[in-house]
Amino acid sequence: MQELKLTTEWDKTFPKSDKVNHRKVTFHNHYGFTLAADLYEPKSYEGKLPAVAVCGPFGACKEQAAGLYAQEMATRGFLSIAFDPSFMGESSGEPRNMTSVDINTEDFSAAVDFLSVQENVDPEKIGIIGICGWGGMALNVASMDTRIKATVTSTMYNMSRVSANDYFDALDEDGRYQMLQHLNAQRTEDYRSGTTNYPGGVADPMPEAAPWYFHDYHAYYKTERGYHPRSANSNEGRAETGSLGFINLPTGYHSSEIRSAVLMIHGEKAHSCYFTKDEFKKLKGDNKELLIIPGAVHTDLYDNMDVIPFDRIEEFLRKYLK
Repeated sequence: MQELKLTTEWDKTFPKSDKVNHRKVTFHNHYGFTLAADLYEPKSYEGKLPAVAVCGPFGACKEQAAGLYAQEMATRGFLSIAFDPSFMGESSGEPRNMTSVDINTEDFSAAVDFLSVQENVDPEKIGIIGICGWGGMALNVASMDTRIKATVTSTMYNMSRVSANDYFDALDEDGRYQMLQHLNAQRTEDYRSGTTNYPGGVADPMPEAAPWYFHDYHAYYKTERGYHPRSANSNEGRAETGSLGFINLPTGYHSSEIRSAVLMIHGEKAHSCYFTKDEFKKLKGDNKELLIIPGAVHTDLYDNMDVIPFDRIEEFLRKYLK
C-alpha cells in the first residue's frame, strides 16, 4: 500500500464522542489505491462485533456526514469505518477529486475486505451505509457483493441519472449531446495543458436566483456547520470530466437482484426524494424497507441528529446482521 500522511488531530465537523475509541486506518482496493478511513469502535464490548462501512455524500470527505454516521453507529455497538474514496480526501489517487463508477463501487467492496479480516469483527455481520450519491453506489455494490448482509441508503442520489439527465430528468438527448461535446473538449484541453479542470464546489456566495436546495448545500458545505478543507464540495469541486463515466454507465442496473436487506431513507421535502422512491420500486423481497421522514430536506439527513433516524437504522441492522 502507498504510505499516506494522515492527520493525527481530531478535525471532524462534529464533536468526538466519549463512548467510542477512534483511530486512523488504511486499506487498499483492487486497483491499487490506498484508502484512508476513520475507525470507530465501542469502548467496551465482548466477542466479535457487527461492522458497518460508511461513505458519502458524493464529493464530501470522511470528516463530514460519513464520520458522524460511523461514530454514532459505534456508540450503538457496531465497529464502523468512514472512508475517503479513491482520489478524495486523504486517500490516494491522481488526479485529485476524480470520480469513477467502477472504482468507487470497488471502494465499497474494499472496505468490506478490510472489515472482513478484523479480529474483532464477525465477517457474517457486515453492512454498509451510503449517503447522498454514495447511496446509489451502495445499491450498486450490494447487487454485486454478497458479503454485504444489509444496506442503508440515506438521502440518496443516483449519480448516473442526474449526470446524464440533470435534475428532475430535465435534459433531453440534444442537451446531453451538447454537454458531452463540452466535456470532451475539456478532456482535450486537460491533456494539452497537463492539468485537471475543477468547476468549483458549492458556490460562495450562492446566487439568490439559485434553486432553493442549492442554498441548503451552501448552508452545509460553506459554513462552520459542515465546511472541511479536504472536502471537494466545500472547495474546488470534483474533476469536471469525471462525470463522463456516470453519463455512460448506469448504476443500480441489477438492483432488482439484491437479495440482502435494504433500508432506503429520504426526507419528504427533499428535492432528491424521487431518486429513492424510483430506486425502491426496483427492489424485490420482504426484506426491503422505505422510510420517508416527514418535513425533512436533503441536507437534514447529513447532520441533523433530531432528524436522522438512527434508532431505526440500528434496529434494521441488528435485525439483518445476525
